[in-house]
Amino acid sequence: MADHIFQPETLAIHAGQIPDAATGARALPIYQTTSFVFDSADHAASLFNLQTFGNVYSRLSNPTVAALEERVAALEGGRAALASASGMASEAMALMTLLQQGDHVVAAGALYGGSVSMLAVNLKKLGIETTFVDASSPDAFAAAMRPSTRAVFAESLGNPSLQMLDIEAVADVAHEHGVPLIVDNTVPSPFLCNPLTFGADIVVHSATKYLAGHGTTLGGVIVESGKPHGKFAWDNGKFPGMTEPSPGYHGVKFFETFGDFAFTMRARMETLRVYGAALSPMSAWQILQGVETLHVRMERHCSNALKVANFLRQHPRVSWVNYPGLPDHPQHALVAKQMRHSDGAPGGSGLLAFGVKGGLQAGIKFIEAAQFMSHLANIGDTRTLIIHPASTTHRQLDEAQQIAAGVLPDMVRLSVGIEHIDDILWDIDQALGNTA
Repeated sequence: MADHIFQPETLAIHAGQIPDAATGARALPIYQTTSFVFDSADHAASLFNLQTFGNVYSRLSNPTVAALEERVAALEGGRAALASASGMASEAMALMTLLQQGDHVVAAGALYGGSVSMLAVNLKKLGIETTFVDASSPDAFAAAMRPSTRAVFAESLGNPSLQMLDIEAVADVAHEHGVPLIVDNTVPSPFLCNPLTFGADIVVHSATKYLAGHGTTLGGVIVESGKPHGKFAWDNGKFPGMTEPSPGYHGVKFFETFGDFAFTMRARMETLRVYGAALSPMSAWQILQGVETLHVRMERHCSNALKVANFLRQHPRVSWVNYPGLPDHPQHALVAKQMRHSDGAPGGSGLLAFGVKGGLQAGIKFIEAAQFMSHLANIGDTRTLIIHPASTTHRQLDEAQQIAAGVLPDMVRLSVGIEHIDDILWDIDQALGNTA
């Protein structure tokens, strides 16, 4: 099997798990335990010294969680992965593993509101500064780089801006300055886009969204590219925490000891171990149930979203539509390059945005008139979801930050579900009819 390259549809079902050796169970068991029995005193010491791989305590590792980590790593084409309690936890752990006081981050301005707040407010309190730039301009990333820059952060497909990052070009900028590119790949999911293949070094996911897919479970995942897949070398002198003895874990030198999965091990043993944002076995199992149908759902999400976008473009109550799957999207060529094709066209994911004629008040009327579309703060559900980002998910940002994030006052974000398209269009149409 190791000699065969499996397709994503197969990896989504099989990667990271074989039938249980003890019981023969084909479905993945839920290892609902806090801790694991050691074979001997020497075995315990070997595990704690990172000389032997195995399970010690479920905050650090758990067989059910490990299956999720391996599966998402396989789907992304990465070397290793680390799961966490939420998407924001994964973002925070990825950055905190790399950064310290005095460091600088270059980040896309078009980000999820919580990510902007973390970078602009929370990390700033720790003495870490962030410069936000135009996500569509690799030159803007280059112009913002400093000697103190230690990471570049962006979304592959912005939420809710729907700006497509030129991953290869921005990765080249990051690598020219000796820093990694971290990409949040939540909106496309690993079925549609694999940033590591275009040069990204680390990928993060809110597994809560398309990976889980049913609006039931919080979770996050970090995926490391690793050599020879990636281009980044942790021993370039800018990341002493990767090369010098760790004061937080027995003096281990992570890059020397673990090589192409050194970042993942450091994130696990220094960051996850201390801050404790661990994913529970039950949550990992629930997310895995969603991952098994990821490919089926994403094809339907893309198909439905494109039909919704075309419908909205023709509707007299709609002023504008933003969907990357439309042929006239300003970045359509980049979308075609970086996104997996579905039904002969590049998949645009299930997320789109549009403006209702009449502005904010008309948008509110639309949301309140919806029948089965759900008004809530999530994306990637099997159900169709709607929200007004300026007053909810991005409310904590000032006007300039909202504009930079691609959030307009009249914007309605629509996460298109996998219901029958006729029913989705009916609800949209009748709700728009109530905005006049």
